[in-house]
Parts: sequence; structure tokens; C-alpha cells
Amino acid sequence: MIVLSDQVKLALKEKLPIVAFESTIISHGMPYPENVQTALLLEEIVAKEGVIPATIGIIGGNIVVGMSKEQIEKFGKQENVTKVSRRDLSYVVAQKKWGATTVSATMMICHMVGIEVFVTGGIGGVHFGAENTFDISADLEEFTLSNVTVISAGAKAILNLELTLEYLETKGVPVLTYQSDDFANFYSSSSGLKLNNRVNHPKEIAEIITTQRNLNINGGLLVSNPIPKAHEIPVDIIDKVIQRALHLCEKEKIKGKDVTPFLLKEIVKLTKGKSLLANKELIKNNAVLGAQIAKELSNLQKNKEKI
Repeated sequence: MIVLSDQVKLALKEKLPIVAFESTIISHGMPYPENVQTALLLEEIVAKEGVIPATIGIIGGNIVVGMSKEQIEKFGKQENVTKVSRRDLSYVVAQKKWGATTVSATMMICHMVGIEVFVTGGIGGVHFGAENTFDISADLEEFTLSNVTVISAGAKAILNLELTLEYLETKGVPVLTYQSDDFANFYSSSSGLKLNNRVNHPKEIAEIITTQRNLNINGGLLVSNPIPKAHEIPVDIIDKVIQRALHLCEKEKIKGKDVTPFLLKEIVKLTKGKSLLANKELIKNNAVLGAQIAKELSNLQKNKEKI
């Protein structure tokens, strides 16, 4: 049920650096052909750093770890692709459907095959009004179940970031902020929410990950990597846009897993495409950092074996 590409098989066997990518960015995050172009560009960024890219998706019931260019292209054009989280994985595989893995499903699959580093745009979290709707992303719970490090530009800006961080703290999830004292705010570099676990170099992150695993502390780690300031959308501007999108979402009575893609599409419309450009830049930035962390992890592992 799990198909590994030859490159991924070799990398796992030889303990070479690998970075995983989800497939919702292809099917639900961007329109064609930008979705395919972005997915291939991310793989190229990682490969240039000397790291094996592994885009994960479900094709006809097969969980593919390390999709080929042809598979990514086909995936980007495919209609009615199911958005897959932990709860959907067995159903989509058993029914031999096509599925795009979210953060939670991608983490789960990475844990199954032994990939530590996973790059995404932004994780899911606690939605506004969750005290009434209980709308909390499965991504957060997955951090307690899968031993995977996720590099993201914080959580998606449409979420209640304060409550998302509270939830992660309650679950004991380490949140590291890269070269910043604040939690990243997706489209903006800072949310104004200060955290204590600042790191300034990929090697530091690799050492923390290694320590977590050596101590047999189960669960994932989140690395908050802010969008470069040259590409950010100022908080005061994006917050107004998000409020308008949230209002429309409530008016249209959008619920469940349809909320996030609906809001992101509305934000693209309201910002006249600026949010889409920001989204591309932040995930490219995350890919570079993810590759650097994966290399440092690989080096630490090789040095340990020499001793």
C-alpha cells in the first residue's frame, strides 16, 4: 500500500537527508498550473541543497512517497481528489481513490516510513469560534502521535494563533522559532506572540531533534520559520482581509474541512493575488530551511556512527 520511489528507498537505506512535502498544496492550495510549478520548484530547491525530495500523495489507493514529475503533473490536473487527514487515510486507500495528504496525514506517513523532516506552508490549528464549533485541526493532535519535525511559517493566518499555541503547549509539543523571538504569522513575519525557544542555526534544530529522539520522547516538533520581510503582507492589511473572508465563510455556512480551502481562495481574491505570491515565497523559504536541517541531521547521524 506504500510505494517508495527508488530515490527515497536509497536515501532511507543509506541515511541520506530527505525532505517530505504534502500534496494538498497541489490539489487544494493553488490553481493549475501554478500548483504543479510550485511543487516541482520546491523539489528543485531541496535537490539543489543536496537533499532528496519526497512529495507524498495517494494515487489510485497507493500511498506514494516520492512522486515523480509525471505523477505530480497528473495529480495537479486530477479532479475530485479527496483531502486526506488521519481519519480519511484507510478509507481512501481501501477505496483505491486519489487523495491529497494534509499535514496530519503527511506526518503520519513520514512516521511510518522513517522520514524526520517535513516542509509545509502553515499547519492547521484552532479556528476562531472553536469554543462553540470544536473546529480544531487534526494537525495539532498529530504532533502527539508522529515523530516528525515540521517546518512551517507558523499556522495558517486564518486561525486563532493564541489558542493554537495554547493547544500545542498543553500537548507538550516543542515549538522552535527560527531567527525570531515571535511565532510566525504565515503571510506576515510576526504574530506578536513571543516564545522562549529561539534557534538561530539549522544545526541547533538538528541537535534538538536528535536529543528528543535519543531521550525517547515521542511526538513531533514544530519549527516556526517567518516569511522573509521583503515578501510579507503587513498584519494590519491581511487581518482586515481575513476578517472579511471569515464573515463570508459564516454567511455561506461553510463547515469542517471545507473551511480552510474556502478561506484561502477568498483571501487570494481579496488581495488580488498577493496572498498567493506570499504563500509561494514562504514555502520556498521553508524548503531551504528544511533541507538545511535534514543535512545537519544526516551529518549528526553519520558522525555518531563513526564514534
